[in-house]
Amino acid sequence: MKLKKQVTVCGGAIFCVAVFSLYLMLDRSFLASPVTFIHFFPWGPFPPNRIEQLEQLLEENHQIISHIKDSVLELTDTGAVSPSGQLPFRSANGSWVLPFDGRPTFLSVKPQDCQFAQAWSGSKPPVVMMLDIYSLLKFDNVDGGVWKQGFEITYEPGEWDSEPLQVFVVPHSHNDPGWVKTFDKYYTDQTQHILNNMLVKLTEDPRRKFIWSEISYFAKWWESSDTHKQEAMRKLILGGQLEMVTGGWVMTDEANSHYFAMIDQLIEGHQWLEKNLGVTPRSGWAVDPFGHSATMPYLLKRANLTSMLIQRVHYSIKKHFSSSRSLEFMWRQAWDTSSNTDIFCHMMPFYSYDVPHTCGPDPKICCQFDFKRLPGGRVNCPWKVPPRAIVDANVAERAHLLLDQYRKKSKLFRSKVVLVPLGDDFRYDKALEWDQQFLNYQKLFDYMNSHPEMHVQAQFGTLTDYFSAVYKASGVPQGFRPPGYPVLSGDFFAYADREDHYWSGYYTSRPFYKTLDRVLESHLRGAEILFSLAVAHARHAGMEGRYPTSDYTLLTDARRTVALFQHHDAIAGTAKENVVIDYGNRLLHSLQGLKRVIINAAHFLVMKNKDVYRFYQTEPFLETDDRRATQDSLPQRTLIELDQSGPRYLVLFNPVEQDRLCVVTVLVNSARVRLLTEDGQTLPVQLSAQWSTATQMSAEASFMVRLPALGLAVFHLYDSADSPMTLRSDTLLRLSDRGLTVHNVEPLPLRSQAADPLPFYVSTQSLTLGFSGTTGLLEVSGWEEDRPQEVKVQMQFVTYGTRSSKDKSGAYLFLPDGKAKVSYQKGPPVVRVVEGPLFSEVVAFYQHFQQTVRIHNVPGADGLSLDVTIMVDIREQSNKELAMRLVTDIQSDDTFYTDLNGFQMQPRRHFLKLPLQANFYPMPSQAYIQDSQYRLTLHSAQALGVTSLESGQLEVILDRRLMQDDNRGLGQGLKDNKKTANRFRFLLERRSIGNKVSHFPSLLSHMTSAILNHEVLALPVLPKKRGIPPLHTFAPLKAAVPCDFHLLNLRSIQHQDTNSPSSYTALILHRKALDCGLETINPGFNCTTTEGQLTVSSLFRNLDLQLLQPVSLSLMYSSPPLGNDSSVSLEPMEISAFRLRLR
Repeated sequence: MKLKKQVTVCGGAIFCVAVFSLYLMLDRSFLASPVTFIHFFPWGPFPPNRIEQLEQLLEENHQIISHIKDSVLELTDTGAVSPSGQLPFRSANGSWVLPFDGRPTFLSVKPQDCQFAQAWSGSKPPVVMMLDIYSLLKFDNVDGGVWKQGFEITYEPGEWDSEPLQVFVVPHSHNDPGWVKTFDKYYTDQTQHILNNMLVKLTEDPRRKFIWSEISYFAKWWESSDTHKQEAMRKLILGGQLEMVTGGWVMTDEANSHYFAMIDQLIEGHQWLEKNLGVTPRSGWAVDPFGHSATMPYLLKRANLTSMLIQRVHYSIKKHFSSSRSLEFMWRQAWDTSSNTDIFCHMMPFYSYDVPHTCGPDPKICCQFDFKRLPGGRVNCPWKVPPRAIVDANVAERAHLLLDQYRKKSKLFRSKVVLVPLGDDFRYDKALEWDQQFLNYQKLFDYMNSHPEMHVQAQFGTLTDYFSAVYKASGVPQGFRPPGYPVLSGDFFAYADREDHYWSGYYTSRPFYKTLDRVLESHLRGAEILFSLAVAHARHAGMEGRYPTSDYTLLTDARRTVALFQHHDAIAGTAKENVVIDYGNRLLHSLQGLKRVIINAAHFLVMKNKDVYRFYQTEPFLETDDRRATQDSLPQRTLIELDQSGPRYLVLFNPVEQDRLCVVTVLVNSARVRLLTEDGQTLPVQLSAQWSTATQMSAEASFMVRLPALGLAVFHLYDSADSPMTLRSDTLLRLSDRGLTVHNVEPLPLRSQAADPLPFYVSTQSLTLGFSGTTGLLEVSGWEEDRPQEVKVQMQFVTYGTRSSKDKSGAYLFLPDGKAKVSYQKGPPVVRVVEGPLFSEVVAFYQHFQQTVRIHNVPGADGLSLDVTIMVDIREQSNKELAMRLVTDIQSDDTFYTDLNGFQMQPRRHFLKLPLQANFYPMPSQAYIQDSQYRLTLHSAQALGVTSLESGQLEVILDRRLMQDDNRGLGQGLKDNKKTANRFRFLLERRSIGNKVSHFPSLLSHMTSAILNHEVLALPVLPKKRGIPPLHTFAPLKAAVPCDFHLLNLRSIQHQDTNSPSSYTALILHRKALDCGLETINPGFNCTTTEGQLTVSSLFRNLDLQLLQPVSLSLMYSSPPLGNDSSVSLEPMEISAFRLRLR
């Protein structure tokens, strides 16, 4: 024992000398360098130095220290000491202090990487800003006559004498991949007939044209067609009669979809087109999404499309743009100070994309030229004047009547080229309609074109035919700005189609599935990355034949499920109940498949000796992290069963591209848990309860780990006697009802006390939170570090009703009955307070919701925000919408910020001239309010509707239960609510003195969003009779990714001839813009920026880069390959894709 103590002391002394030497070396090197970067270390600001020297010194000394630590650990009882040789203890303020693992971390952001946000926030480009348009308009809805939402249009008869009017009638059929019928039912009943008839009817006359958008349906038709049909269809496409517009798997929703999924569905559609047809879409077509995001034009531009069309825009904005002939414009990103992101956009001017609202301003006349509505059919004209078949006796009168509408429509645009869509939902499913439309229109065109005095050239056309004619008439190349055309920045939310009917309800409708979608997206990204890395490493080791590349089929299935769910009636929550169930089953099936891909890849990658690797389809090596019993049930954590026979191995996957210091929680069957790292070091464990009800519990274990970027780390779990490193949570139930009984599991301590109205507090080393003694809800948030300070952040829960008049809220519309009312219940809630060394939380149980606020006692990003879960169950309510409101002292006035698709932030204003529902906006991932001192960001793991109706407030709709249809075609209310877990992070940041307010998230905010949306996956290794082979940590990156880069995807590219992966991988990167004006705290990992430079060849450990080729965003267009050692360069906000060959 004496010898053992001497060895320990000796080792500790050597350790201290090494640390002191490291300090001297670093101190000396720092003094020799000029100030270039901003540095932060765990113990405060650090003098600056060149990053290469610092990294080298840190790495060398870290290796020395590691060897010394290993030597000491070998001579001591690893069960009795932590990695730093001290136990967790409580500080003077009552918060727990944890042993840190001793690794110095730093933040080095180059000033050049801060300039983008600073420059943009201080300037205003010479473009039309949509926020300014909102300030300008009265939104007064004056009756415009035959064009009710517009105005009377007049023209002079001779206006086209010198330049005839060019008319392009574009036949189309809008096929929703699920809405009132399921995807498969629509295909069987209608879509397959549309495509079959298209093949016959377009072939009959080469002058006939058509456009098609939804590749999900087209692929299904293609796969069920024989080679003769396929060749005939290919001929129509290559001959220009049929155009694929946009080319995405679906026509994506633009409010709720995350940009990862928007890109992925575009890639899936474009890759299918490239493989099967060899065509590249040139024009975007979005006639039915309920409002339009500025993200979509950027993605289309990056995919090399040159033009786009949108339709569902607020009627007052359409009227304003029509009056100034600004319906065609260059759509530019708000943060673009040049014109690099410009794309030509056409906004349809009238109410709808159906035939009565596309030929001109008078729907009564246009309906007469929808020949499907000829007398005797099932569809008629609401204006009581039916169409007439075109014959010699009436063709002159009919042609002049129609030309008058074409001319009036053309007066709203700057060129003498007019676009006239001809179609509607699921049109052309009968051969008769093809004949009715094409034959009658051809007679009209023939008459017009044969009469020069009419000064018109009319024909069928595709969308690109129209855009090409506009460019030609303007004398500019494809995609370039015609002279005098306006430039616009901003988005088109919220959408109203008439009166005060704002489509802001669907931002929240069916939040359960919005949440499940994001879980699936995170799993898809993680599975893509691990699969690509596993295949590359198998190829590198000559084991390609032994790895289950058949998992690529599961990846393809999941890609297409995620893509399908981005459809604007799927993620929007606006489909019929049976269709929602169909979507849900698809989502669950794909989620289960992705978990298989992940555990199979993880199995291969953590094997220390690949020679003993064996894959058995029926014997998985790992378990999944959780399970869902049905498509509408919440996930249940996998139980890890510990026993005395030996350890259970646990593999943790970090899907984030940075090292991660975080708390991980697993469910165990024992309250006696010890956790060891791969090299035998004992980590602190917090044992706490998993609660099945407000007062019933079992055991779970939480621990702090550092995980490699995109990597897999191995840990050992033991059922063992008490260890000083295993600490139990202290749980207190604040009860108002003395009749409640409490059941606990020994030896987890549990106390109860009568609730009192005084506020109570929980704290960590970084944060202190104050809660109401009466409600159990959050009231204040503050910092515990250098400048202790409290800020009011009060949580309230409020409800909206719906109107008592005819028009009521439904799946699409939000039509409240006035301001929200505070949500009350009869008795006070049960409040549970849990405190421990790794996390503390407060849970308040209410009748229709349960609030959980947790803070992690962890250095870095995971410990600097509030982890908030609101469990919502409003199935007993009727015509109610539940909202969470945050009330603060922040002087935000009428301005707040919401994200567009998780890609960029958009400034918003609360306009009193607009109804309450018009001030709600989509929030796919975050919203914030700010003033000159503070910024409060609400990060969200699911898309929901958000607003700020008062200065200092943020309000988010959590769920909606509505008993009636809102007359937009669905025919149902929202009555299929589920018990839903809405997950958030609240991040309160201080602004550095003198820094201007900016419109970009901070680096800490980007990190917070990443850890919320990409959770660590805990994968237990299944016990094996023959034992577990040696496992090791898999750290795929040999160089840190700059911390303003996001690795959006590492996607295996399909083989051209088979359904297996090729030897190529798509690397998709996004460089984020940073607001550096907010105080930056130690992130918990080494974080540097590089002015947008990344050397891909030095990125992946133990893999050779054999090809580095820039490609367009959807991988269809390739640039010349770069040298394998080349650096790639991205501007702030830029998304770029590269084709790699890794071996």
